[in-house]
Amino acid sequence: MTHDAKTISDQDKRRLLETMLLIRLFEEKIIDVYPEQDMKSPVHLCIGEEAIAAGVCIHLKDEDYLFTTHRSHGHSLAKGESPKSLYAEFYGRVTGCCRGKGGSMHPAFPDLGILGTSAIVGGGIPLAVGAALAASFQENGRIATVFFGDGASEEGSFHESLNFAALKQLPVVFICENNFYATSSPISARQPHPDIYTRAAGYKIPGCQVDGNDVVAVWKAAHEAVERARNGGGPSLVECRTYRWRGHVGPECDWEKGCRPREELFEWMERCPIESFRRLLVREGVIDDKWYAGVRADIEVAVTEAQRKAQSEPYPEADELEKHVYYGT
Repeated sequence: MTHDAKTISDQDKRRLLETMLLIRLFEEKIIDVYPEQDMKSPVHLCIGEEAIAAGVCIHLKDEDYLFTTHRSHGHSLAKGESPKSLYAEFYGRVTGCCRGKGGSMHPAFPDLGILGTSAIVGGGIPLAVGAALAASFQENGRIATVFFGDGASEEGSFHESLNFAALKQLPVVFICENNFYATSSPISARQPHPDIYTRAAGYKIPGCQVDGNDVVAVWKAAHEAVERARNGGGPSLVECRTYRWRGHVGPECDWEKGCRPREELFEWMERCPIESFRRLLVREGVIDDKWYAGVRADIEVAVTEAQRKAQSEPYPEADELEKHVYYGT
């Protein structure tokens, strides 16, 4: 942890750690129950990447727009979506955030500005630009933030969206979660150089690269980008370098299937964003071991209760098949 955390209040430091813990324990619960085969939805876990969702979303208001990807759990939780609503959605229950029709890859929560999630690679990027354009027309003070992976930076929608957002100086923040793999294809096999943030220069917008496992670095970069968008300064691109511990999809690890080197995973696990930040806050006297143990225990109880309640909820009735498919139905 190399960045100075003095500009972040102690309250926000604890909040960041709590958010990262919530995301981690929420997904570890999925790993525990997934073998039961009652949760049919495919799940794309973000364990190891929690600092990005926490460090960005702490700056967003409820009314700000958020768009994300198939790996959406952390962003949704950090924006304020309830664990029970998400679990119920993953179980296909009627009390899920999309009444059991969206699953893990397509959560939506309009009251929190999460208008819809696209599992299409790069699909959320133009949606965020569209929301930012609407906010600009309406002059309602909202901004849009979109998370996407390194693979999405190879899509035409990425470049077209950055170009249009720059041209119109739209209030949108582009957050690239560069975990160096698109499914199991390393970035070195797909791009001539791995510095995705440099694409911003071609559109004359600010771009930066940060350690995505350092929540302080993410917090600072996101703070500057969000404030720029909110104050009429236009879009920004923030590349956060990180690593997902689990497989592209499902609770297994990719190295077990021969998709990635085992040693690579263990090296990144040593850089756990939660443990690194916990040690920093202990050194600063912001928390102690008793506080951390208590908060972790409380979150474990909360996610366990949310999962159990969600699993016991009813499925949608058959007559709901064609409801809520189109706006107004």
